[in-house]
Amino acid sequence: MPTLRNGNASVVSLREFVLVGFEGGLKIQVLLFAVFLTLYMVTVLGNLTMIVVITLDARLHSPMYFFLKNLSFLDLCYSSVIAPKALSNFFSSTKIITFAGCATQLFFFALLVTTDGLLLGVMAYDRFMAICNPLRYPVTMCPSACTRLVLGTYCGGCFNSIVQTSLALRVPFCSSNHINHYFCDLPSLLRIACANTALNELVMFGICGLIIVGVTCVVLVSYGYITVTILRMRSAAGRHKVFSTCGSHMTAVTLFFGTVFVMYAQPGAIESMEQGKVVSIFYTLVTPMLNPLIYSLRNKDVKEALKRLGQKHAA
Repeated sequence: MPTLRNGNASVVSLREFVLVGFEGGLKIQVLLFAVFLTLYMVTVLGNLTMIVVITLDARLHSPMYFFLKNLSFLDLCYSSVIAPKALSNFFSSTKIITFAGCATQLFFFALLVTTDGLLLGVMAYDRFMAICNPLRYPVTMCPSACTRLVLGTYCGGCFNSIVQTSLALRVPFCSSNHINHYFCDLPSLLRIACANTALNELVMFGICGLIIVGVTCVVLVSYGYITVTILRMRSAAGRHKVFSTCGSHMTAVTLFFGTVFVMYAQPGAIESMEQGKVVSIFYTLVTPMLNPLIYSLRNKDVKEALKRLGQKHAA
């Protein structure tokens, strides 16, 4: 492996990294493996169920459920980028991930998580149009418009991923190739860099902060108008249904952006990696697991669709 000199630091052309993961003996590793496996299995089952139900039930072929199906797909994908490798490393003696594997994991994780966050903003806008402008809703949120909005979220995710990954992989790394995390996350990767990473941190805080603030503003403004509209409704049943749907979305937004903000969009987030590992579990596994439960348990239409699907296969 070639080695270069950079001042007093030894800079190496790394071909592989070691994912340190969590500290502790065999019992701790077994416990964590069981927790990760359970979370991941529930995530896969829940999100696949949502995708299948929304696809097969014609009554759910509306913009809201189109976006929800895409959210389930993103949750399934980005947890799958992280969980399988983390599970295999719990009982691995080397815990090695190749340079290419680390770059690929970092790229797709950044792409999918960013897209996920932007899609939550789109879903808030969809609810605003449906509740506050019901007469214009069929035209504004037509199938082609919904498709363009989803493609726009993927473009935003791709842009952020390309910028973050390209900047991260251009910095030189010191002789230590040990990443103090259970996956190739940007803050933990920057910790083993030999160069000044101020630009990387500024870009990370800037883009993540812009996304969080932008989506939060869209959500708050949308739900501000929605709340006023709901309070004007005469039907108590209508108010309850709208509050239930909107409450599910607000819960998902709070869980997702709360943990992402702690990790990426505040100064000093890079310094506390032990705390960062725990926080990371929430947005890599817990939130993707909870989203299908939040939307299905609080949504009458989804529960009825599940019953119809079950009765159809039972017959």
